[in-house]
Order: sequence, then C-alpha cells, then structure tokens
Amino acid sequence: MPVVANSIKFGTDGWRGVIGEEFTFERLALVAPVAAQVLYNTYFSTVGSRTIIVGYDRRFMAEEFARVVVDAVTAVGFDVLLSETFAPTPAFSWAAKELNALGALVITASHNPGSYLGLKVKGAFGGSVPPEVTKEIEGLLSVGVSPAATPGKEEKFDPWPSYTGALKGKVDIVKIQNAIASGKLTIFADVMHGAAAGGLEKLLGVGVKEINSNRDPLFGGGAPEPLPKYLSSLFTFIKNHREIDNSGLAVGLVFDGDCDRIAAVDGEANFLSSQILIPILIDHLTLRRSFSGEIVKTVSGSDLIPLVAKLHNLSVFETAVGYKYIADRMLVADVLLGGEESGGIGYGSHIPERDALLSALYVLEAVVESGLDLGDYYRYLQKQVNFTSAYDRIDLPLASMSVRERLLQQLQTQPLTEIAGKAVIGCQTIDGYKYRLADNSWLMIRFSGTEPVLRLYCEAPTMEQVHQTLAWAKTWAE
Repeated sequence: MPVVANSIKFGTDGWRGVIGEEFTFERLALVAPVAAQVLYNTYFSTVGSRTIIVGYDRRFMAEEFARVVVDAVTAVGFDVLLSETFAPTPAFSWAAKELNALGALVITASHNPGSYLGLKVKGAFGGSVPPEVTKEIEGLLSVGVSPAATPGKEEKFDPWPSYTGALKGKVDIVKIQNAIASGKLTIFADVMHGAAAGGLEKLLGVGVKEINSNRDPLFGGGAPEPLPKYLSSLFTFIKNHREIDNSGLAVGLVFDGDCDRIAAVDGEANFLSSQILIPILIDHLTLRRSFSGEIVKTVSGSDLIPLVAKLHNLSVFETAVGYKYIADRMLVADVLLGGEESGGIGYGSHIPERDALLSALYVLEAVVESGLDLGDYYRYLQKQVNFTSAYDRIDLPLASMSVRERLLQQLQTQPLTEIAGKAVIGCQTIDGYKYRLADNSWLMIRFSGTEPVLRLYCEAPTMEQVHQTLAWAKTWAE
C-alpha cells in the first residue's frame, strides 16, 4: 500500500491521472475514504455533519468511479449524497455549502484530454480545499481509514435546481431573456461535450444555440479546454450567423469539461480569454451593479486587470497560479472578483469557487446593459486606461523530470539578465519566475509540479513580440 500511496500526488486542483494507469478503481478506493476523513477532521467542528457530497462530470466511466467513491466513503461511516446526474463542479461546491456537508468529492479531470480522470476535493465552505488539506490527505494514504462498525447511509439528489436558482438571483435574467426574444442578442454556447450541457437553457429558459452538447468521452479528439484550437465549430457558427443576420449582438460562450472555466467569442468570431473577460466583468460589476471589494489575480494575469481595477479605485491582491489560492483569499478578505488566466473566475458574492455559468450570466448582462459587442467593450477599456497588449501561453513538454530539475537549477544559479534582446528589470518569484522587461512586457517561466512540462506565459504590446519572446524562451529551454 505505501508504494501506491506515495505515488498519488495532488496538483493545483485535485488528483488526476490516465484512466487505467494512474487513475484506477483500486487507487480511488484508497484515496476517497482518506479524503472524507480529512474533510471531517477539518470541517466537522464548523458544520457538525458527517455528510459528503459525491458528484461527477461526463467523462468515460465517471458514474462508475463515483460509485467506487460512495462505497468506499460509506464503508468508513460517512453519509453520502450522490448526484443523480452529471453537473458542473461549482454546482457540487455550492451543494456542499448549501446542504451543510463536510465537503464534496467530484469525479472530473476538468480540461484534460479524454484519457484522464481525477478527483477534486471541495471544502464545507464551497470551494477547493487549501494545499495543507491535500497535503494531509497525501500523508494519511499510507495509513488509510478503518471500516466503521456501522456503515454510512447513501441518498441521491439533483444538484441543478438549487444551484441554478442561486445563479438566477444574481443577474437580471428578464433583461437577458428579453434581449434574446427580441432578436437583439444571439447566444452560442460551446459546452465541449462537458458538464455545462443544458446549463444555460436551465438558467434562461429561452433559445441558446448549444454546440458539442452530446456526450463524447474523447472530446472530438481534442480536450475540453477553452482554447482557440478546439473551437473551430464555434467560430464557423458565429461567422455563418453574421453573414445571415448582422443586426443584433452575438456572443459565443465556451465552457471547459467540468464547467468551472470560461472563455468567449465576440460577434466577429474573435477569441476572448479570461484575460479579456476579467477587465470587462470588473467594469460591469462596479459600474452597473455597484459592487466593491478587492480584485484577486494570479501572477500570470494580464496587466490590464490592475489598470481597470485602478480606474474604479479597487485594490489588487496577487497570488500564485491555481484557483485554490484565490479561494483562500476570498475566505479572509472582502473580494469582488478573483480570476486566473486559464479561465477560472469567481465572485465574493457567491462561493469561493470559479464558476463558468455565473460568469457567463454576468458577461451576457454586461453585453445587454452596455449595448456593446464584447470585442468593442474590450477596446473601449484599453482606450480608457491607455493600454494595449497581446497575450499567449504555451506548454512545453520536457524530456523528463530530470530535465525539469536541471532547468530549475539553472534559473536559480544563473539568473536571466536579458530575454529576447530586452533587459530584465525585475523578477517576481511568487510562482515560477516572472521577468519584467525593459519595454514593460513580461515573460513568466513556470514548471508543472506533477509532470515534466514547462509553462511559458508572455504579455507584450503586440502578438508578434509575444511570439518572439515565447520562441526565445522555447529555444532557451531546449
């Protein structure tokens, strides 16, 4: 058992692995009761409950893996509320808080390719557990949890009604519905074969043009990640719509596999990452909803975010990459919005969890109330703060973990003083190495904690400069 236990490691949001190799029934049956016990150790004094929420997405055999979790957790004496259907991960986080549970164990691999599955652990407060909790889970795996004299009870529940009811109360649903009904707004939703399927229709009750809504464990041969390379169908739908009808506003919304990350596409079929959506949401929520509070961003976030925050006299707090760090901040500070570059955005008025469906509703409300196409809204904000930039990120596979260690040692012992012909004027080490360059562009070099992958991030005045800098970093790494 110790050998198996030692090889199970939690990443920035949960434990993931290739189905049948790292992620197996046997290993999950080892992890689940330990995770339940640690949730009990951490949150029982607060909630006084022995109930664990168990949920899942639409991946291959997700229901069967959820059954393994239920059996393993009830065997050690915990009660379980098992979802009767797939649902977004944030719906299970919401259920944990709303139903006064110890937390939630969610079978999902988020945005990873179809060969992966995983387990996300959510706390009683309605968000990802902090690193010290996952460390405790890892530490107890070699010990395990003894079977209980009396097994726990199992019940089923539908997570959708309470969750969608909560989201509906946060926006002007009628205004969005009226815009759709009058032809002023057309919504396209690429749910990427994932857990967002049917979500917007449940929320709006009116026509949403949903694509890739069938269950496909192979995700069309790609991955359910909101990136341009996977969105050719959505781009085509919007372009074709524009050729037929150019009178109203068109919005494309993109959801990852477990519906906690979002991206968008404007009426001209331009991709808009959360780097663009976060400034728009800050502007909308402060101007039209009179929200206030701190803006929390990860170190990999765009420089436009603090500039728009400053426009509205909002303070900014910066964290390492990973939404759990944002969630930690939400638990101790008055936060308006917390967001990361990979698409996760959450709100202090909700739960400390990234929520793509709530973000989608706020984006739609921003479009309807401003009367602006998302691309025009973005350009308006750039003009307001006198800042224009381009951004990109690449993930570079490394030959082995030893190559990763060698590069890391090189960064520590031979600091970079020049990158792509530009002098380095500063370096942040909150998470990885973020180099500020002489023209105020930046390059961030960050290593995956669980696999031999180098993540390279760059923001510069033009996309040409971004690609030049990333090419330099790629050459340096190779």
